[in-house]
Amino acid sequence: MVSVVKNSASVPEEPVERAKAAFIQWLIDRRDGAPNFELRKFRIKPGGNIPLHIHPDIEHIQYVLRGRYRVRLGEKEVVVKEGDALLVPAGTAHSYLNDGEEDAEFLCIIPKKTEYKTLWMDEHIPRSC
Repeated sequence: MVSVVKNSASVPEEPVERAKAAFIQWLIDRRDGAPNFELRKFRIKPGGNIPLHIHPDIEHIQYVLRGRYRVRLGEKEVVVKEGDALLVPAGTAHSYLNDGEEDAEFLCIIPKKTEYKTLWMDEHIPRSC
């Protein structure tokens, strides 16, 4: 395996599927030879959201870099901010809403899998998230 060093500014942002004003960067992934994990960076603009969805067999570990936003985790809703870390267990319905006035950014680590399944629960964001 070869070591990899990248600056996030060199990695293109892509729109997040079914989201509004939300973007993803795949910072380190299988294309870099990562054998076990993949590192992603998300940015959600003010008023943006990622709708409710489930990953049946993939957990997420996330760390908030900047901003403040709402996360729905199953039946509960939490507000997270810079410096917070969270675990989204596999099979947990989750969504994101940036109701703040600045961009929100977070890192997300997932296990490397041959298939990454996303089940979208609704076209709209339920409740406030």
